[in-house]
Amino acid sequence: MDTASSGSPATPPGPPQPSPQNNRRKVAAAAAAASAVEWYDYFIFGIAAALVLGGKFFPSSSPVAEVLSSFATFAVGFLARPIGGIIAGQLGDKRGRKPMLVMALTVMGVATTAIALLPGYDQIGVAAPIALVLLRVLQGVAVGAQWGGAMLMATEYAPEGKRGLYGSLVQLGVPIGVVTANVAFLLTEALTDDAAFGAWGWRLPFGVGVLVLLLAWYIHARVEETPEFREAERALAERERAERERKEALKSGGGKAEDRSPLRTVLSEHLGTVLLAGGSFAVNTATFYIIITGVLDYTTRDLHMERGSVLTVSLLVSLTQLVLIPASAAVSDRLGRLPVYTAGALGIFLWAVPMFLLIDTKSLWLLGLGTFVTSCFLSIMYGPQAALFAELFTAEMRYTGASLGYQFAAVVGGGLAPFMMVLLLEVSGTSMAVSGYIMLLALVALASIAVLHKRARARQSAAAAERPEAEPA
Repeated sequence: MDTASSGSPATPPGPPQPSPQNNRRKVAAAAAAASAVEWYDYFIFGIAAALVLGGKFFPSSSPVAEVLSSFATFAVGFLARPIGGIIAGQLGDKRGRKPMLVMALTVMGVATTAIALLPGYDQIGVAAPIALVLLRVLQGVAVGAQWGGAMLMATEYAPEGKRGLYGSLVQLGVPIGVVTANVAFLLTEALTDDAAFGAWGWRLPFGVGVLVLLLAWYIHARVEETPEFREAERALAERERAERERKEALKSGGGKAEDRSPLRTVLSEHLGTVLLAGGSFAVNTATFYIIITGVLDYTTRDLHMERGSVLTVSLLVSLTQLVLIPASAAVSDRLGRLPVYTAGALGIFLWAVPMFLLIDTKSLWLLGLGTFVTSCFLSIMYGPQAALFAELFTAEMRYTGASLGYQFAAVVGGGLAPFMMVLLLEVSGTSMAVSGYIMLLALVALASIAVLHKRARARQSAAAAERPEAEPA
C-alpha cells in the first residue's frame, strides 16, 4: 500500500549504513596507519641514537661510551613496553580495542614532539638526559599499548580465512615506519651541513610527531569497535553479573571474593603460552634492530662508511618488506602460521654468519645483499605473527595475552640488541660474536615454535575426539 495515500506519514530514510566490506577496509587502513606512525616515531629515536643523541645528551671522552649510553636509553623504551601492554591489555579486554589505540597514539604524539623541543646537555645539564629517558619511557608505554589494539582491530575485523593477511597490514607499519624515518633523516641531512644537523637538524624528524594526534582524533571519531570484542563484551557482562551475584552470596556467608582480571587469568593460566610466544619472536625483533640500528652505528663508526649511503641501503631493504610481509601472511592463511614461522626462524639462523661476512667487506652492494636476505627471513616470520599471537588466546583475554607475548620478545630481543651488539664488538673485536648472539636467539625461537606446534596438534586431537561420530546411513 502507498503510505502517502493511506494518510500515515512516511518514515524518513536513515543515513546509509556502510557495508561490512567498507567497514573492514576502513578499520584495516586506520589500524595500519596507526601502526605506521607509531613505529615512525619509535624508529627515529633509534636512528638518532646511532647518529647524534650520545654526544648531545651523554657527552663523554669516549665515543663508545656515548653510543652505549645512547643505546641504553633506546633500550629503556623496550623495558617500558610491557607496562603499556599490561595497562592497555587490561582496559582493552574490558573497555574495547579502539579507546586504547587512541590513548597510545596520543601519548606517542606528545612524547615525540617533546623530544623535538628538548634542550641538550650543554643547555640544561643533567636534566637533559633525565628528561630524554622519561620521554623514551613514554614512547615505550605508547608503542606497547598500540600494537595489541591495532593488531586486534585488524584481525578481529578480518573475513573468514584472511586473518593472516589482515593482521599483516598492521605489521606493515614497521617497514613503513623504518622507510619514512630513514627518508626523514636523509632529507634533513640533504638540507643541512654537518654542523647544522648536529645543532638542530636532527630535531626536525621528531616534529612530525604532532601529526599522530590528528590520527588519534580520526580513529576516535570515525572508526568502530570490532565485532569480536562486542561479542566478548556481551559475554563479559554476563560473567560480571554472575560474579557480582557470587560475591554477594560470599559476603552474606562471610566469605571473601577474589577479583578476576584478564591479566590475572593470563598470568595464572596461560603464562607458558606468553613465554613461548615471546621466545618464538625474540630473534626476529633482535635481528631487526641489529640491521636497522646496530649496523648503522657499526658501519659508520667502525667501518667508516658514509652515513647517507648506509641510510639509503636501509631504506631500500625496508621497502622490500612491504611486499614480503603480506605475501608471507597470505601463505600462512593457506599453509598455517607455524610452518611459515618456522621457515623464517631457520633462515635467520643459517644466514647470521654470511650476513656479517658480507657487511665486513665495507661494500655498499654486499651490505645491501646481506641485510636484504636477512630482511626476507624477518618478513617471513613477521607476516603471520599478528594472526598467530591473536589465535593463541580467546577474545576476552586476547589484548592482554598477545601484548604480553609480543612485548616480552621486544624486551629480551629488540631492546637489548643494539646495546649487546656494541658490547660484543668491543669485547670480542669481531662481528662473528654478533652472529653467535643471533643464532642463539634463533635456536630459542625454533624450540618455542616446536612446543607451540606440539600444543596445537594436541588441541586438534582433543577437538577431534570430542566431535560426535557421524551416524551410519
